[in-house]
Amino acid sequence: MSYDWGHTRRYNDFGTYIRDKFEGRVQKISIHAGFTCPNRDGSKGIGGCTFCNNETFKPSYCQSSVAVVEQIEKGIGFFSQRYPATRFLAYFQAYTNTYGELNDLINTYEQALSHPKVTGLIIGTRPDCLPDELIEYFSGISKRTYVVVELGVESTSDSTLEAINRGHDYQSTIDATHKLVKAGIPVGAHLILGLPGESREMMLKHAELVSKLPVTYLKLHQLQYVKGSHLGLSYLSNPKDFKVFDLNEYIELVVDFLELVRPDIVVERFASQAPHDLLLAPRWGLKNFEIVHKVEQLMEQRDTWQGRLYR
Repeated sequence: MSYDWGHTRRYNDFGTYIRDKFEGRVQKISIHAGFTCPNRDGSKGIGGCTFCNNETFKPSYCQSSVAVVEQIEKGIGFFSQRYPATRFLAYFQAYTNTYGELNDLINTYEQALSHPKVTGLIIGTRPDCLPDELIEYFSGISKRTYVVVELGVESTSDSTLEAINRGHDYQSTIDATHKLVKAGIPVGAHLILGLPGESREMMLKHAELVSKLPVTYLKLHQLQYVKGSHLGLSYLSNPKDFKVFDLNEYIELVVDFLELVRPDIVVERFASQAPHDLLLAPRWGLKNFEIVHKVEQLMEQRDTWQGRLYR
């Protein structure tokens, strides 16, 4: 059976989508450009998001003290050993990559685009840090290269966003998404499942609400308690006070979630894995591709697919 997205996988997977779009393999290279966040530097708060330790998703070659082009070179060297003849997307991932002086931001992006093997940009940021002038810049360069803005939505619940010290509300996500899409920029949305205080019903409601937005991509992952974060410290003090997903429970939640997701949204990720030395819980001991396999197995067992219950 072929589904709305044109193939037989039971969800609209990122790998197939991006290979078709670029007619070949592309690989993200993470870049740490030395930015901060408004809920860290005192502009909107201090301490950052309660779940966050940026070291959990920073590759070894990715250091803010190293020039952008040099980070790209190191990333290409790392991936080219495994994936020859690959093109690359510069992924500004750590912290808020649209938070700074406009000229400094543009100069940083242009450094990445100056590399001959870089075929586009992915800009990770918050929905409340997208001035109109920067959106206009993204719109302009999108005519010559591939540009995606990835928004840290995290939750559609304002009470949750306040509790995790996010520093913005869900309306900010709605506004930013529509502004970007109107300017011709595809948008990725990032959600965390299992944030403190959220019931299963609340988490499934995220699928319905995000599906109302004109997003192109969706990334999910489980809440991870990690060293160096406020939540990690609280978890170590009183682990019984915090919800930790059992693997099978999480797989079932993801499948239920996917059933509610709009079929044309490209699903990039179901889970994440913090480095072993930083991860406190949950410790499933699986690689991401193994979790994908379990999700697909359950979808097949239930004879279901992405968007089956979407309305």
